[in-house]
Amino acid sequence: DELGKAVCWGPAGGSISLLVVLFLVLVLQILSAVDFDPYGILGVSRTASQADIKKAYKKLAREWHPDKNKDSGAEDRFIQISKAYEILSNEEKRSNFDRYGDVGDNQGYPQQQQHRQFHHFHDSFYFDESFFHFPFNSDRRDSSDDKYLLHFSHYVNEIVPDSFKKPYLIKITSDWCFSCIHIEPVWKEVVQELEGLGVGIGVVHAGYERRLAHHLGAHSTPSIIGLVNGKITFFHNAVVRENLRQFVESLLPGNLVEKITDKNYVRFLSNWKKENKPHVLLFDHMPLVPLLYKLAAFAYRDYLSFGYVYVGLRGTEELSSQYNINVYTPTMMVFKEHIDKPADVVQARSMKKQLVDDFLSQNKFLMAARLTSQKLFQELCPVKKSHRQRKYCVVLLIGEGDKFDQSYEAFLAFALANTKDTVRFVHAYTNRQQEFTETLLMDDERYQGKSAVVILERRNNAGRVVYKALEEAWSGSEEANFILLDLLDQLRTDTSFLSLDTVLQDLNDELAPIFLLRWIYSASQYISDCWDSVFHSNWREMMPLLSLIFSALFILFGTVIVQAFSDSSDGRDSPPPTKEDTPQKNEKNDTGFSKENNRIPKKGFVEVTELTDITYTSNLVRLRPGHMNVALILSNANKTALLQKFALEVYTFTGSSCLHFSFLSLDKHLEWLEYVLEFAQDAAPIQNQYDKHFLERDYTGYVLALNGHKKYFCLFKPHRSGDEGDMPSEECDPSRHTGESRGKSSCSPGSRPVKSKLNKLSLWMERLLEGSLQRFYIPSWPALD
Repeated sequence: DELGKAVCWGPAGGSISLLVVLFLVLVLQILSAVDFDPYGILGVSRTASQADIKKAYKKLAREWHPDKNKDSGAEDRFIQISKAYEILSNEEKRSNFDRYGDVGDNQGYPQQQQHRQFHHFHDSFYFDESFFHFPFNSDRRDSSDDKYLLHFSHYVNEIVPDSFKKPYLIKITSDWCFSCIHIEPVWKEVVQELEGLGVGIGVVHAGYERRLAHHLGAHSTPSIIGLVNGKITFFHNAVVRENLRQFVESLLPGNLVEKITDKNYVRFLSNWKKENKPHVLLFDHMPLVPLLYKLAAFAYRDYLSFGYVYVGLRGTEELSSQYNINVYTPTMMVFKEHIDKPADVVQARSMKKQLVDDFLSQNKFLMAARLTSQKLFQELCPVKKSHRQRKYCVVLLIGEGDKFDQSYEAFLAFALANTKDTVRFVHAYTNRQQEFTETLLMDDERYQGKSAVVILERRNNAGRVVYKALEEAWSGSEEANFILLDLLDQLRTDTSFLSLDTVLQDLNDELAPIFLLRWIYSASQYISDCWDSVFHSNWREMMPLLSLIFSALFILFGTVIVQAFSDSSDGRDSPPPTKEDTPQKNEKNDTGFSKENNRIPKKGFVEVTELTDITYTSNLVRLRPGHMNVALILSNANKTALLQKFALEVYTFTGSSCLHFSFLSLDKHLEWLEYVLEFAQDAAPIQNQYDKHFLERDYTGYVLALNGHKKYFCLFKPHRSGDEGDMPSEECDPSRHTGESRGKSSCSPGSRPVKSKLNKLSLWMERLLEGSLQRFYIPSWPALD
């Protein structure tokens, strides 16, 4: 044994062992290459079609998949099946195998040439990497995916913002992934097709980008997700070309393209004024809207409205005849202010992405677009970057209504006749952009109730502009046209005549949806996401949601049970404490508990501080944000009884570090309390000082939750069993007690009627923590003298 170990583990023995292992591997590799027959493995003939090969592969893959077949040789068998399908599904590899019997990566060469890979084997043990044929090694993965690889920062900073312009199809893969091999042929085909249409492609390697894979919610490989408008959607169907194409189409909004016929084309094209957009029509003989057109509509949805005309459909003859459409060639038209004639046309037998993008980018705006937002103003009138890149805006400030139509049409005709790269014509409604109009016209009486034309140039993004207004109101007359034309000619040679300088505020967003519509849209999106998560997410993805639901139910039922026990405990009567049982307290510690009182907690205590001129600032005025002071109002006569009951009611809430407990003496600070209560709506109205009942009002038992930072308070009014005043006389009759018990009757400060004022305090504290109590705001906290 020792000699054997020496041979195996010694320097010489190690070299011999390595040579033996390499020789065995070489022999096995050669034998496997000779014996490997993909036709025999899949059980098909050499004349089998691709459909037969694919059918046989699917059947065997389901049978021998390691996740379903637990045999010890299932994994090796599955690898052979995958390798055989990889060869036979590729016509080039299949042809090379039929000609040379080659199953490696050096196909296209005779076998005797392949053996040259092992040159100098005995000298340096050199062999080619393909010798082992490991299809799952990361070094062997398809290099075509390299240009699509995503990293976390690249995804967050570039891909997500870009998803608002085009959808993304992202594949999550990893090393040693059996299923990743199966989808590769389909993935390559789909990528080549969709990328040419404008779909973004991404690949995430879960082994190297675990953070990004976790961020995307991909817990298994392979996974395919869609990204649009920053929203992630998982693909759950079979990985075939048609399913992936439909998946990409489903990511896009459903209202991007409107179907146009003879009945609705006039309405569609006439919406340019309401939407402030050019309208695009695509005429094609395909019954379904092409995906290329949908993707273009998604990319330019903020600038253009899109319609589709199926020329083969009955009911489009009038439309095709009016615009002289060739029904055999796809035609795209853009309409602006005039719907009887297109502003631009492009026609091609094969619409390519670059052609469509160039056509749409050149027609993003109307000839005299309306300024409806600050973003549109910045795009139409950009800040000058250099002397050669000056951009001037001719702005028509006009009223809204039929009486201004003539002035607008004259301005539009002037814009159509004077199209220049350096000048942009726009208009704005004075009633919708009042601040913008008043800044430029400076409330000049010459323009009251009339239209005005202003030539301006933006100098920076802070709103600074230089401008000049036509001296007379714009009427659209021939004379006004000559004046404006003369000013534009001067602008070519002398820009200094724009002598006025001002700063414009941001324009109002006229087309922004109202808050209710935005809220409804957000709510529908959230419900849709939750629905998709419930029915398509795995249990690992559902665990956070389930944990949240069970935690909420646990807290809810726990609170109900604790409250039920608390109410039953408070409902039991307890004997009034005797004089000997009442502990002596000072002003700094008024929360001592009687040991005979079974309603008082056996452990712990409630720290209650008196609000005085010394503690007032720290405990209220300068209280930290988020903290509240719960203050009990009492007098010296009932101080002990109320503090005991107060401590019992608030004891379960002392675990919160944001709550502080204190009391305020009415004998010292009645004026402060009356001033604060004046801000409570119908809570405790203060009577006129000449009212004889004014001095009889009883504020003992009131509780105020004071938020010093935000300057508001919540009010608790004590529970009363009788009228608003004192308790009924029969409950407080000292004549019923004689002898030694006189003077210790139920009228004592620690008697039950006084404590009953705080019976509902714990429920009030619950509502305080929920934030459902009414808040009374106060301008400033008064001084506590």
